[in-house]
Amino acid sequence: MVSSVIYDSVVAALPRSLTANVPTYLLAWEAGKTPLSTFPSLVAAIVTYLAVIFGGRELMKNRPAFSSSIKIPFLVHNLALTFGSALLLALMLEEVVPIWRRNGFYYAICGEGAWTMKLETYYIINYYFKFWELIDTVFLVLKKKPLAFLHVYHHSATAALCFSQLHGKTSVSWVVICLNLAVHVLMYFYYALTSLKIRCPWKKWVTTAQITQFVIDLFIVYFASYNYFVYTYFPNVIHYGTCAGKEHAAFSGMACLTSYLFLFIAFYKKTYNQAQAKKRAAANGKAVGNGHAANGSVKAQ
Repeated sequence: MVSSVIYDSVVAALPRSLTANVPTYLLAWEAGKTPLSTFPSLVAAIVTYLAVIFGGRELMKNRPAFSSSIKIPFLVHNLALTFGSALLLALMLEEVVPIWRRNGFYYAICGEGAWTMKLETYYIINYYFKFWELIDTVFLVLKKKPLAFLHVYHHSATAALCFSQLHGKTSVSWVVICLNLAVHVLMYFYYALTSLKIRCPWKKWVTTAQITQFVIDLFIVYFASYNYFVYTYFPNVIHYGTCAGKEHAAFSGMACLTSYLFLFIAFYKKTYNQAQAKKRAAANGKAVGNGHAANGSVKAQ
């Protein structure tokens, strides 16, 4: 019997009146019944998000930035997402690890039985987390920070990605979600510390973790998709077997995660490599100005 210590503890901590009356459409994905489970509702939500943040940016143009007045809400937001991501990650691992141990890794990412009802509930919760995380951008607008394309695209596309995987019931979903939750624990805790003015040299490592996450995601997702398509269309080519999930979900997953990898690598190069190059150039200029070259050879005074 699979141990569910974390799950049982969470259920026990919640009021019985709440757990006893949860509608089935919140526990299982029912298109048209589960909130935000139809394509028009998803599009409407993303369009609303874009209208709010870009409209808000225009409204803030001639207004002072909100900094100290939103410090507490910003801290609470980040701490809540840190805790929520950690708890959801623990719940998912509690469900996934026994499946992996009993049946092997390939079954865990491709077997139809690896899509359990508990995991479906967790995937729905994770999907709703993506809309909660849109508040990240609202804080940027209120602080009059730049709205980078990567930030806006990533927040919008991730909600769409979760939607497509819930519709497609891809068993490999837990890999992408678990890695994302692990990175978010680190990232939102970092933001919480910075809101308290605690110096934390993690920013570069957060970006590195995000890139590493996408590399692992793509390796496993491409592997799972390869086996599905080869099994379905080219059965004579070497493969491990089929893989659970719909084709549209495989294509959208590969496309979205690939775009993330390239965009985050570009961000890393622009943010860290160029910054280091500028520091080196400044250091070299200072050395030359003092009469010494960077390589130690003496220049004329």
